[in-house]
Amino acid sequence: MMKLNRQSTILCAACALVLSATTLQADDPLPSWNDTKSKTRLLSFVARVTKPDSPDFVPKSDRIAVFDNDGTLWSERPVYFQALFVFDRIKTLAPDHPEWTTQEPFASVLRGDMRNALAGGEKALVEMVMATHAGMTTEEFEKIVADWISTAKHPETGRLFTEMTYQPMQDILAHLRQNGFKIFIVSGGGIEFLRVWAERVYSVPPEQVIGSSIKTRYEVRDGNPVIVRLPELNFIDDKAKKPIGIHQHIGRRPILAFGNSDGDFEMLEWTTTGKGARLGLLVHHDDATREYAYDRDSHVGRLSRGLDEAASRGWIVVSMKNDWRSIYSTTGTADTNQIPSNETGDPSVP
Repeated sequence: MMKLNRQSTILCAACALVLSATTLQADDPLPSWNDTKSKTRLLSFVARVTKPDSPDFVPKSDRIAVFDNDGTLWSERPVYFQALFVFDRIKTLAPDHPEWTTQEPFASVLRGDMRNALAGGEKALVEMVMATHAGMTTEEFEKIVADWISTAKHPETGRLFTEMTYQPMQDILAHLRQNGFKIFIVSGGGIEFLRVWAERVYSVPPEQVIGSSIKTRYEVRDGNPVIVRLPELNFIDDKAKKPIGIHQHIGRRPILAFGNSDGDFEMLEWTTTGKGARLGLLVHHDDATREYAYDRDSHVGRLSRGLDEAASRGWIVVSMKNDWRSIYSTTGTADTNQIPSNETGDPSVP
């Protein structure tokens, strides 16, 4: 009898611990964040703008939050993930383009030399995007992206790219929705690339995605109306263009903006200089063990001016190393909260 009582006591104690941990997690809207000043300031802001009796109360219609994607909601190393999509498309289309074996930047891609393929900067990337993203209908492009994103994996972690999203940011998205915020993704990446999977991964519908785009044309093909993607840039949603894109798509100035690089500076500046309570936040990639460490000298996600001016502007600089309890979602492959890196934590590809 004593043995049964002891076993029952141990079982009850174990259940109590589990229930206690579950309750604590339920009470914490950001469980993947450490209890730091950054977390406190963010939660305080949300509370202030959503309580009706608060002097900083913001009506639900004006609770607009904007988020950069690459480096803010998911990783952006060793190169932007859409660039890896472009590289895979070049390899797929190569048999129809024998000239690419000697024509740069395509030749470098086919040799597996990403560094040289991107050495031409924005001009080279645009050339590759035009060659691989145009000449098809929007529906055909959506299917190509959907097929790729469902199977393509990060070259270092082995995770699906959609599993490379940051759990702390997913926590924020969920908390903001629970508090009546409308969330928009404002990315330098392709708007139609993002729209294919953003709703499934971030619960952000296509109409709340803003990004770079190429021009399109309406046609009727075999009696069916279609929209055809053209090999011509329409809009680059980066730096000073981000506030313009926000204004064109949303028509309201956000009250919260989250980015990670100087490409997001103007978006945070425009957001936080409006009237009333406002907040800007920057993700600082300073965790070489669990992710990557880079900022001022990086060719991808460079963060310099933002670091210099964040304090004077009242922006929060979120330390991935100190503020985040975990980096990625706990689902997926083993050891997913650590990326193999070199001694500096800076990947070899710019």
